[in-house]
Amino acid sequence: MAITAAQVKELREITGAGMMDCKKALTECDGDIQKSIDWLREKGISKAAKKADRVAAEGLSKVVVEGNKACLVEINSETDFVAKNEQFLALLDTTANTLLHGNVATVEEANKLTVDGKTLEELFIDATATIGEKITLRRFVVLTKDDADIFGSYVHMGGKISACVVLKNSTNQEVAKDMAMQVASMNPSYVSRDHMPAEIVEHERSIQEEIMKNDESLKGKPEKVLLGIVEGRVSKSLQEMSLVDQIFFKDQDKKVAQVLKDANTEVKEFVRYAVGEGIEKREENFAEEVAKIGA
Repeated sequence: MAITAAQVKELREITGAGMMDCKKALTECDGDIQKSIDWLREKGISKAAKKADRVAAEGLSKVVVEGNKACLVEINSETDFVAKNEQFLALLDTTANTLLHGNVATVEEANKLTVDGKTLEELFIDATATIGEKITLRRFVVLTKDDADIFGSYVHMGGKISACVVLKNSTNQEVAKDMAMQVASMNPSYVSRDHMPAEIVEHERSIQEEIMKNDESLKGKPEKVLLGIVEGRVSKSLQEMSLVDQIFFKDQDKKVAQVLKDANTEVKEFVRYAVGEGIEKREENFAEEVAKIGA
């Protein structure tokens, strides 16, 4: 199949690999982005799929906490300048507080909520008309906790990244905030290995096994040794995805698990929003550049 400039651009942004390598990977994998990511990793060209780096859309996120409920929300704008607009900031506050009490689960339902006689959808339409840029409610989530639990929240760079965690049976506000800062800065995917779906672990194992096959320095080593190497690499790779296995950002000699143990608590769940993650801000024309590397 024909590989397009847009496909090459997308794969480059995800993996950081060169254009020729990306085009070759897409050709080998019939244009399948996920398979191409794996192909590049297996060949040692891309070490990881960093989808979170594809942050392009502008806007802000916010965390509001009240009692046993917390709400994270992200609103997008076309430019970073507009995200500093007073009307935009007021809309962010209104939206977050409305959603905190709205008892809705989807953006479609949220848009129907009313504030002072207007729906949220109408407020966004008004903001778009007044500000002159498209303003949209992208996503939100409402977390709940038990009376004995505590929320920890952290907002970075004025709302470019927001995180919220729930600590079990704790009143330790310092540790709660530290955990939110850990989530915001280190971007784990799961609380622990136990929370990872089996297919995630198996997928990573298959990647590491393929990388090992392509490693000439390992040729001829006993199978038991190779298995140990694979498991070690899988564990190291998954460590970055597991909150409790990460190195604590305040103390490089401790893992998050030890910090939680010392505080006699655990993280029940967390949510992290990075504004615009996974969204393309604009389409640049890579056609000419791709053409240069040949069909």
